[in-house]
Amino acid sequence: MIPSVKRGCMTTVQEDAIGHQEEIVWNEGELVCQAHWRSENGVLPPKRVIVADDTLTADTAYRYACEGVAILWKGDFQNARQLLQAITRRVDRPSKKSKKDVDKILSPLDRFNQHRLKQSQRARILGSVLMACNADHSIALRRAPDISKACIEAYGLAKDPYVVSLRELLGVIGAHEWRKNGVLIPALSNDIELRIHPHYGVFSPVRGEYVQLVLKAPLPKAIQTNSLAFDIGTGTGVLAIALIYRGIAQVVGADQDQRALSCAMENIARLGLETQVQIIEADLFPPGKAALVVCNPPWIPARPSSPLERSVYDPESLMLKGFLGGLVDHLLPDGEGWLILSDLAEHLGLRTREELLEMIHLAGLVVLGRLDVKPLHKKVFDGKDALHSARVAETTSLWRLAPAIK
Repeated sequence: MIPSVKRGCMTTVQEDAIGHQEEIVWNEGELVCQAHWRSENGVLPPKRVIVADDTLTADTAYRYACEGVAILWKGDFQNARQLLQAITRRVDRPSKKSKKDVDKILSPLDRFNQHRLKQSQRARILGSVLMACNADHSIALRRAPDISKACIEAYGLAKDPYVVSLRELLGVIGAHEWRKNGVLIPALSNDIELRIHPHYGVFSPVRGEYVQLVLKAPLPKAIQTNSLAFDIGTGTGVLAIALIYRGIAQVVGADQDQRALSCAMENIARLGLETQVQIIEADLFPPGKAALVVCNPPWIPARPSSPLERSVYDPESLMLKGFLGGLVDHLLPDGEGWLILSDLAEHLGLRTREELLEMIHLAGLVVLGRLDVKPLHKKVFDGKDALHSARVAETTSLWRLAPAIK
C-alpha cells in the first residue's frame, strides 16, 4: 500500500540528493502520502495533486487538468477510463478557426511546430489522471484489471509502490497486447503469416512499405562472395529478418537500446533464425565490414519530447549523419549501403533534398539508384490530421549508396 509520511496540508514534490524529482506527495485528509513517481516519457511529478473518485465530473476534471492539477483516482477503474475518454474529447474539440484557414496562414514548418506544441499540451492534460500501483503492479480499485504481466514487461519488477498516469498505464496494457498478438508483416507472409512482436518502447513495424523496398532492391555484387549484411538500429529485427528472406546467409543487427535488443532477439528466436542472425549492442555499426549495410533511421530531424519518441525524431539528423559518415569504412569492395528514409521532413520544411544530397556527398558516397513507395497508413487518408498535406505528398525511399570512386 502507499505509505503515509506525516501530517500536514501542503502537497509538494520531494527531490533526491542529485535534484531529480522521483517522489510524488499528496494529501488524503490530514495525512500526507508519498510514493515513487514513474514516467517513461520523463515527465516530472505534478506539484499539485487532488484525490478524486466517481463523483468527479468530466468538466471539473478537465478544468483541473488544464490548470495543471493532477487527479489521483480512488474510484472505479473503468470509470477512470471513461473519464479520460471524456477529457480526450474535450481536448480534441475542433477550434473555431478551420483547418483550411490555418493552412492558408501557416508555412509547413510553422504547422509542424504548432502541431508539436499542441501535442505537448495535449499529452500534459491527458497525463493528469493518475493511478496508484502497489509494488506487485496491482491496483486496489474496483474493476481494476490484472496488469502485472504487462507492467513487468514494460517496467520490470518493482520494489516499492508507485504512481503513474493512467494514459501511460493504458499504453503499457496496449503494448502488452501488441507483443502478445504480434504485427502481421504482409510483405514477408507468403505460405504462412509472419508476425513481429514489438516490445514496449520499441517502434512497431506497422508501416510495412519500407519492408517491401528491402525485398525489391537489387542485392549488391559483393553478396556473391561474402553473404553478410549489417542492420543498423535493428529495433524489432524486422529488416534483419527480411534480409534473411532475401537469401543473405548472415545478418548482424545492431542497436544500443536494451528494449530493442531484447525485442529483436526474441523475434529472431521465435522464427528459429539464431544461427543466421546475430543481435549485438553497438552505437551504429558492428565491428568489421559487410557486403550490405542497411539503416532505417528516425525520419524527422527534430528533438524528441520524450525517450519514447527517439525512434521517430532524430535531433540534428545525428543518426542519419552517423550512418552516412561511417558507411565507407564498413563496406566491403562492391558493397552497398541502403538508406531507408521518408521525405516527410522535406514536406514539413525541416530538411531539403539538397541538404540530404550534400550529406551523402560529404560522406564520400554516390547514389547508385533509388526505389520509392507511397505510404498507405491511415493518417494519409485523414483530412483532419494537422499534417495531412505533408503526409499526402510523402514518399518513402530506399537509397542505394556506394563509396565514390577516387
